[in-house]
Amino acid sequence: MGSRDDGDGCPATGEQVMRAGYALGGEGCIADARHQAVAFLDQAHSDRRLPVPARERDLTQMVVSELVTNARKYAPGPVLMGQRITADSVDVVVWDSDPTVPAARPADPGRIGRHGLEIVKAVTEGLFIEQEPLGKRITARIALSGDPGQDVTGHRPR
Repeated sequence: MGSRDDGDGCPATGEQVMRAGYALGGEGCIADARHQAVAFLDQAHSDRRLPVPARERDLTQMVVSELVTNARKYAPGPVLMGQRITADSVDVVVWDSDPTVPAARPADPGRIGRHGLEIVKAVTEGLFIEQEPLGKRITARIALSGDPGQDVTGHRPR
């Protein structure tokens, strides 16, 4: 993914501190995407001294996993992933070649699977979906405001 200004369709949350982009493909790309996401957050912490609480780190991995899984499952062709981080939030951006805008399904506890977008909407501060001339871009914003000792459930480990 190339560098873009805040005019990339996603509301700005503050000064952009870091960004990175990755082309994903082939077997294992979902695990690779999670690994890249963690490496990016680690770099933001070590290079820029940005605190990334454990809960938000776990949520970022989960969001990456859900969005990349959907892109690989439903879109032919390449998948691109990017991340941006500010002092307030981390954005996970996934582009794929299918222009169809996904929609979260109504809650159904009896449904097996297909809950990914519901989960992403529930754990993010914002979800932005944009159709592009070739495909779509989904941006999920995760607030970096949690307690550094919390896990993904919001509880402190014992």
